[in-house]
Amino acid sequence: MSPAAAGLPAGGPRRAAGLRREELALLAGISVDYVTRLEQGRAANPSPQVVEALARALRLPPEERAYLFREAGLAPPGPGTVPAYITPSVHRLLDRLTGTPVAVYDAAWNLLLANPPYAALMGDPSGWRGLERNSVWRAFAGPGSRARFTPEERRLFEESLVGDLRETVSRYPADPGLRRLVAELRARSGRFATLWDAGVVGRHLAARKTIDHPEAGPVTLDCDVLGVAGSDLRIMVYSAEPDTPDADRLALISVLGIQSLTE
Repeated sequence: MSPAAAGLPAGGPRRAAGLRREELALLAGISVDYVTRLEQGRAANPSPQVVEALARALRLPPEERAYLFREAGLAPPGPGTVPAYITPSVHRLLDRLTGTPVAVYDAAWNLLLANPPYAALMGDPSGWRGLERNSVWRAFAGPGSRARFTPEERRLFEESLVGDLRETVSRYPADPGLRRLVAELRARSGRFATLWDAGVVGRHLAARKTIDHPEAGPVTLDCDVLGVAGSDLRIMVYSAEPDTPDADRLALISVLGIQSLTE
């Protein structure tokens, strides 16, 4: 697989065709050391999450994805689990939105893929592991995000996240990962437990957010959540009104992010 096919710059001459270990690790959100140990047969029993991340990073078609799961000694995800497969058309869409912060989530709000402008805006997610990649967990039991909320905005945001997750659970009641996520959140967050027990149901949709960037300062953007029919993916897109100070700051953030990646 070429770097260009993965949405990455070529990065100069290569001794061999295909992705470097560092690039595969970055795309999959796992450590370079773990990729090395997998290649050398020193890492036994990779988790379904790791295999899914590798299949997604390599953009494997469904039959090759299923083969990779079987080679890892795992059953391919069944129809009763939350889909995590990113279709080639969605990959192509993201490859064309090179200057726009975009991230792809599954129906449980696990981060599957984020492009460089998104990483520059919201913080590099490549080092996030396990529950750290779940937006609901980060909001209630983790470090949160760079988004700024008033108390009322925070209340509405939390209610929409819990309501959205409850709706997902109703569609995938047999998914063990979903059950573990809800149990972990109930144990970690009294606020989540209260909202969950109240039976809140809804969808997390578009919003206008102010992001506190550590270098560029506050930037107010429209955040739209687009659904992908047939795959239950959510594409989160941040945009600014043209010819505004926020548009200028967003362009600066993208440049800062690119510089940090090439240093």
